[in-house]
Amino acid sequence: MKKLLKNRMLIPVLAIFVLISASSFKNDFFEIAKQIEIFTTMFKELNMNYVDETNPAELMDTAIKNMLDDLDPYTQFMNEQDVEEFRIRKNGEYSGIGAVVRSYPDKILIVEPYKDSPADKAGLKAGDEIIKIDDINVSEYNEDASELLKGANKSNISLIYKRQGKTLNATLERAEIEIDAVPFYGKVDAKTGYVVLSRFNRKASAQTKEAIEDLKLQGIERLVLDLRGNPGGLLSEAIEVCNLFVPKGELIVSTKSKVKKFNQAYYTKKKPLDEHIPLVVLINGRSASASEIVSGALQDLDRAVVVGSQSFGKGLVQRPLKLVYGTQLKVTISRYYTPSGRCIQSLDYWHRDEQGNAVKNTQFNEFKTKNGRKVYDGGGVIPDIKIEALQNNAVTRALIQNNVVFDYATNYYYKHNITNIDNFRLTESDYNNFKSFINQAGFEYETQTEKQLKKLMVSGETDDFGLNVKADYDKLLNDIRQSKMASIDSYKKNIIKEIEDELIKRYFYQDGLYNYYLNHDEAIVTSSKLLADSSKFNSILQ
Repeated sequence: MKKLLKNRMLIPVLAIFVLISASSFKNDFFEIAKQIEIFTTMFKELNMNYVDETNPAELMDTAIKNMLDDLDPYTQFMNEQDVEEFRIRKNGEYSGIGAVVRSYPDKILIVEPYKDSPADKAGLKAGDEIIKIDDINVSEYNEDASELLKGANKSNISLIYKRQGKTLNATLERAEIEIDAVPFYGKVDAKTGYVVLSRFNRKASAQTKEAIEDLKLQGIERLVLDLRGNPGGLLSEAIEVCNLFVPKGELIVSTKSKVKKFNQAYYTKKKPLDEHIPLVVLINGRSASASEIVSGALQDLDRAVVVGSQSFGKGLVQRPLKLVYGTQLKVTISRYYTPSGRCIQSLDYWHRDEQGNAVKNTQFNEFKTKNGRKVYDGGGVIPDIKIEALQNNAVTRALIQNNVVFDYATNYYYKHNITNIDNFRLTESDYNNFKSFINQAGFEYETQTEKQLKKLMVSGETDDFGLNVKADYDKLLNDIRQSKMASIDSYKKNIIKEIEDELIKRYFYQDGLYNYYLNHDEAIVTSSKLLADSSKFNSILQ
């Protein structure tokens, strides 16, 4: 009787829950339909009645992308060109001139020509500014002009570009370009292998496996896996790379979402290549996403010692959803969690400050690795051993983002003839010249403290405090400016590394840089010494 009464009470409660859920869904559906109707009507009237001719496709593209700006930066609308670019990044193949480029409204900057590519054979150098492609002026082209560099294999393309104030031209034949996930591997010493994994495209796990197998044939017994600067890529490849080192059936990453079908756990499915080889993983502030899955999982499973600096902190998972007319929506569907339960997302895009910037996580929760070591969430993967020259800091980031290091390297390249990589070092005189270059370039960056101080003074809230406060305010801002310039010396080691890396690529390409790393890079030298000391290595993982 009690059971029957219990069931009779339960049925109305369930009915109410279903009714509320259905009502909520109905209200959401109505609101979406209402807003779509408003927008459609407005868009139609705007295009029909605006005083000048409009471009409906451009208007819509802008409207959609601006709408998504309020969300995280990884949720993006992709038009047909964007979809093709996304496909290229996944597959690692395209037909073009073979160079890393950066687009500006009036030019395309050559950042790095690949060795033996059409761009390299035509003599293009980092720092060259392309201003015309065939008969199209870059400044007059409304879309991404870098897409014009791609085209059919063996088709010709003519370029007009500027170099150090001179206008030059070149004719190139496009070629099939393969972007390797593993651009380099070699031996640090007789027993220590070194593998660079620069991206997680469809070739990542296969090329990593091939590199390790080849190195093992050469006699290596321990390994350094370099994920520095790796921006991520395919989740499936990250799991496959982990599976090279951990046994079948290990949890690598799980995802959690408001949509139930996106809540998944990902386990290794194969027999590992080598689950016992001593392993160090290198990361830095530009290691993100899939790189953090690999480094975080191998750290949680006590399978590798992580060396370097704190990673970027991207713990958000995206999925491309197909739309009409060949377009797609790349949308953030979930957060990912490492085996210990960490979410390493650094920025909270759902909470923003008064300037509209995402709030940085400041609360760090403690988790335990498989062996009981303490690890933390909330801001990227924190290495077990930190390397001073790789530590994140605002001034070095600003110098890179504002192209100051890049532009200095361009000028240096045309003034110095470097032929021997082994003896290359940035001298004290070179660094002083760099500091002079900073002043000539008018380099400035604004700290969060400066922004808040300026906002306070503009608000008028300090008007009642008198002239003394205003004088103190001006002095404080000046002290901050002087402190920022002094930080150029405080972070000298970090900055010199960035300059040297950029210069070595100019003279000796990427291969030259990695070969130089084998004996000169602080992180690799530290890692190889650690791997050679098995008792110290094992003590870190216990």
